[in-house]
Amino acid sequence: MRVLLTGGTGFIGRALADALAAAGHTVTLVTRDPGRARGAAVGWDEVPAAVAAADAVVNLAGEPLAAGRWTDARKAEIRGSRVDATRRLVAAVAAAPSRPSVLVSASAVGYYGPHGDEPLDETAAPGEGFLAEVCRAWEAEAAPAEALGLRVVRLRFGLVLGRDGGALARMLPPFRAFVGGALGSGAQWMSWIHRDDVVGLVLEALAKEAYRGPVNATAPHPVTNAEFTRVLGRILARPTLVRVPAAVLRLALGETADMLLTGQRVLPAVAERLGYRWRYADLVPALRASVAR
Repeated sequence: MRVLLTGGTGFIGRALADALAAAGHTVTLVTRDPGRARGAAVGWDEVPAAVAAADAVVNLAGEPLAAGRWTDARKAEIRGSRVDATRRLVAAVAAAPSRPSVLVSASAVGYYGPHGDEPLDETAAPGEGFLAEVCRAWEAEAAPAEALGLRVVRLRFGLVLGRDGGALARMLPPFRAFVGGALGSGAQWMSWIHRDDVVGLVLEALAKEAYRGPVNATAPHPVTNAEFTRVLGRILARPTLVRVPAAVLRLALGETADMLLTGQRVLPAVAERLGYRWRYADLVPALRASVAR
């Protein structure tokens, strides 16, 4: 299969590109700097021709969410890097003389907005707030590809764990310095997934016709922030007594703190129904693999 991949130089994209190549697929990355990419790559101005040559498109493009305060300019970058990129891809598909058969496009569990203990599967309604609005717009830009004849899969990513980046890269330094702890009340849910299972779900979504529409890319056992903190501290052999008050986070991060202080209890009902087998269904082995030196 010839796969066109956006976001292929990021934390998830690098692992996915390697897995696709190892499985015998031909991978072409879309990047702003093709000269720095490993393997075949094109710039965004070359996307129309690249789409016409692809059997499948995987869209992971998006600026990191947690890199600084959400100023108006930063919000525009976060939204534009997702919504505009997806719009450009679908426009290229519409114009292509030969079209790919499937589009796997990233979204996030932020789609559901802040929730309490209510379990949420793919049938749950969208929520409120900045991230929910971004996710709704992001998914809306992918939807027209269905009318163009593509099978569209919208993967709603949870918190992605892995060894060399992602959220843990920001969490580990305070824990290793003996000042890690729960955020705010610690009662907010964290719907997590190991990066290996993100890659596994993308591979299955590309290969299996049964995958279509929204798919929660989360492990089957979400945990609260307090439980996540306790497990991480135990694995690192560090105390987790330094709770970070919500007011301190909001003073330091502004609106960005809302992403850390609220959460969703998201369940991967579609992936479970389709028989996906998680490599890391439980948090302890997932974190052990993610923090191993």
